[in-house]
Amino acid sequence: MTYLTTPRLILRQWQDSDTAPFIQMCADDDVMRYFLKKLNASEATAFLQRLKDAIETRGWGLYAAELKATGEFIGFIGLHIHPPEFEIADAPEIGWRLLPQYWHQGYATEGAKAVLKHAFRKLRLEKVISFTACLNTPSERVMQKIGMDKIREFEHPRVPTGHPLQTHVLYEKLRSDYLHIPFC
Repeated sequence: MTYLTTPRLILRQWQDSDTAPFIQMCADDDVMRYFLKKLNASEATAFLQRLKDAIETRGWGLYAAELKATGEFIGFIGLHIHPPEFEIADAPEIGWRLLPQYWHQGYATEGAKAVLKHAFRKLRLEKVISFTACLNTPSERVMQKIGMDKIREFEHPRVPTGHPLQTHVLYEKLRSDYLHIPFC
């Protein structure tokens, strides 16, 4: 089922054919360099099932992203809910993860703009957040390109003290500010 489209992308529910490239993506050194660890095949498969289930349950989530022109799976873009004990996650998080061959082509920004528009116009969410390790400047740049505002830096509670990925940046966009974004 297709949930969102952009000029070049389809954001949809996950399909069985996404499993192998998803596992590859979750095990890729470059893709996972801003996470504490890569995922093995069973961890990636379990994560993929949680993503499918979230979309089935809520009607939205982290969607599989495919190229309209070729039907190729390129990664995921969408919204994610964190557990309540994760204090900074007081709103759905917009996120993306793409296979390296699809980086630097504007796909994350294009898909994230569509997700943000959907979050505020269709889902009527009041706020969307995004965060990443301070070292992850490519993802932070996407947050800026889609009109999010930097709120602060924080020490991620699930990253060990002193780890290079511990300090994160938090961005947000309020629905009340959304109409000021030129692309909406």
